[in-house]
Amino acid sequence: MDTLSSSFLPKYTQSNQSFLLKIQKNSSFTTFHEPLKKLISNSSDVSKFKKINRKTQTTPDNNSNNNRTRKPNPLLTTLFKSIDDFTLGSLDKFPLPPSVDPKNVLSGNYAPVENELPPTTCEVVEGSIPICLNGAYLRNGPNPQFSPRGPYHLFDGDGMIQMIRISNGEATFCRRYIKTYKYMMERDLGYPIIPSFLSSFNGVMASLARVAVTAARVIAGEFTPVVNGYGTSNISVAVIAGKLYALGESDLPYEIKVTADGDLVTLGRRDFGGGGVAAGEEFLGMTAHPKVDPDTGEAFAFRYHVVAPHLTFFRIDSEGRKQADVAIRAVKTATVVHDFAVTENYAVFNEGQMVITPAEILRGRRPVRVDGGKIPRIGMIEKYARDESGMWWVDAPGVNISHAVNAWEEDGGDTVVMVVTNYTTVEMVFDRLDMGQTTLEEIRINTKTRKIRRRPLSDRFIDLAVINPAFVGKKNRYVYAPIIETPMKIVGLVKVDLSLSSDDSVVGTRMYEPGCTGGEPFFVPNNPAGDEDDGYLVTYVYDEISQESKFLVMDAKSHNLEIVADVKIPSRVPNGIHGFFVNENCLSKM
Repeated sequence: MDTLSSSFLPKYTQSNQSFLLKIQKNSSFTTFHEPLKKLISNSSDVSKFKKINRKTQTTPDNNSNNNRTRKPNPLLTTLFKSIDDFTLGSLDKFPLPPSVDPKNVLSGNYAPVENELPPTTCEVVEGSIPICLNGAYLRNGPNPQFSPRGPYHLFDGDGMIQMIRISNGEATFCRRYIKTYKYMMERDLGYPIIPSFLSSFNGVMASLARVAVTAARVIAGEFTPVVNGYGTSNISVAVIAGKLYALGESDLPYEIKVTADGDLVTLGRRDFGGGGVAAGEEFLGMTAHPKVDPDTGEAFAFRYHVVAPHLTFFRIDSEGRKQADVAIRAVKTATVVHDFAVTENYAVFNEGQMVITPAEILRGRRPVRVDGGKIPRIGMIEKYARDESGMWWVDAPGVNISHAVNAWEEDGGDTVVMVVTNYTTVEMVFDRLDMGQTTLEEIRINTKTRKIRRRPLSDRFIDLAVINPAFVGKKNRYVYAPIIETPMKIVGLVKVDLSLSSDDSVVGTRMYEPGCTGGEPFFVPNNPAGDEDDGYLVTYVYDEISQESKFLVMDAKSHNLEIVADVKIPSRVPNGIHGFFVNENCLSKM
């Protein structure tokens, strides 16, 4: 979930003004507000503040000035840093809750790696790498650039890609940060300055101090989030219109490129011609889970927002051009929507119980929370709708979707079938993510009666499930998913057969060796014209005993997901989030 939506960026609507007035009327706020306002108003640098054109960010990531407007005022920078230090040392509430305590969050293989790694040769220690894996596997995830000194949430870290490049059975490995505006700005300063909406609001005084100093940085021009964004791009990787992107839902995607020698560079932040701030359009972020139609090449996507419209649906055509927004105003509450599904004719959304309430900051709490009294629902809209007039909703108690694995239509379009991972303990999502539980289930939606039926597909705790990507939006038979044990350890994989009517449709299992934990798998087809399960599952696995990481290739067709190749990685690969495989043919055209 990154640091959540760009919906928190300053937009001076009536609701924003009301919220700012509440902050300003708080007596504690003046402790920081008045001296900052006086110093900033006397700074000649304010008049020099200019917006930059984000479309100029086309040079590789070795140019650290690519995302900067100007050098910050040294006096202001020192003042802001002093307030940061005072907040961390004197205002934060201790002991920290487990969900934002770095000692807890960054333990085991969730601990970050300290440095990037250039392309380095890997050793194939078992079996051989199939020829269909010529290409690159990229796994994204949070890796903080600086060691956290205060509250830190698992999803706060800067995006880092762990990539293995494969050619004719040989492999090289490298890891690189996504050179986002946030990363480059904080690297130049030498410390983090952008607050996290999952961890930074820890007590009333600490919250108000962070609001004040962040607003001051924006006013002084040290931090320009409206123009440059502020996301970490730490969630996923996708190919959209033939180009490769790192994504996080708090910002626009960043285009990246795999070089001929197996390295990875960041090319820049992209808006797909969406207009953005310069055109008066609030296209400042998008989901990290766009759905790409395997037949048309179109990408369907959305964004959620703290101000109305709280949900916006759009598509990007096969040439990479963003199409018009469809505002979904039926969503009346700012809601965290992490994923959605598409079928041949529909886009399907889940409005769940994870909501955004900025006023919680005034109480010293994070603005995202779970509203236990809200009834979740599912909404259906035509994929090519021009507006929401034909959209309809059905109540779906207990449905808080973590990830939409796939969806398709049956009975001539009268039934929409969704396969999802659903939170069974949604109340744990923000407070104890390490104790959260998700299960795999099927949801059948009757488009005539507008009723739903649900059935479990396994009694195990499962998330990060994948399918053969050629079946996105189409009826498929097989799902591959990690087995998750608390606290947040992936101990194996299962193969699920959706054609079975059983409540436990697992037909294949691969348990890792004792002390080993894995990540999300990705399915790579062996032969596009072959069976749905004719392919391989790839993922990183970490051995806590030997303290080594490996890249596993497993036969997706076999009942025990037989290992066909084990590749030793020359450095530890920390746990991450979502991965993606790009074949050699696709890479050569980028």
